[in-house]
Amino acid sequence: MTDDADQQVPIARLLAMAYRMQIDAMHERLRAAGWTDVRPAFGFVLLAARDRPTTATDLASLMGTSKQAASKLVDTMEAAGLVTRSTSAADARQKSIELAARGRELLGVVEGIYRDIEAEWAVVVGERGVERLRRDLVRVVTDSNEGDLPPVRPTW
Repeated sequence: MTDDADQQVPIARLLAMAYRMQIDAMHERLRAAGWTDVRPAFGFVLLAARDRPTTATDLASLMGTSKQAASKLVDTMEAAGLVTRSTSAADARQKSIELAARGRELLGVVEGIYRDIEAEWAVVVGERGVERLRRDLVRVVTDSNEGDLPPVRPTW
């Protein structure tokens, strides 16, 4: 592709392509490492529950699905030992969803895979190029979100 053609590709399309490449590579490497029961949708739940408990209602809102669909996904993840459910202290009608030890382990493996992929990108554009890309993306995203990084949401 020529430099002129490179400038004609919208950034959104390039970001979508790069995202898809990273997700596909990550799941391929997870399978190679023995994580054969991990589905792409699991990542949204794991990230949502990483820092604090969440609920199926919150997950449904985050993912743009019904509460029933979110609950079914959590059922699958609970059976895989990635999350646990307990009665919410704030509302006994709600079930609190938290990461299980295996879920935390999976997040650690994923973060390692992402570091490896970024190192591969650094071979192409240099470490400074990768860090500049990260810094610029953080600035753009946080500028549009009152200074915070928004939650990661599916695009469907």
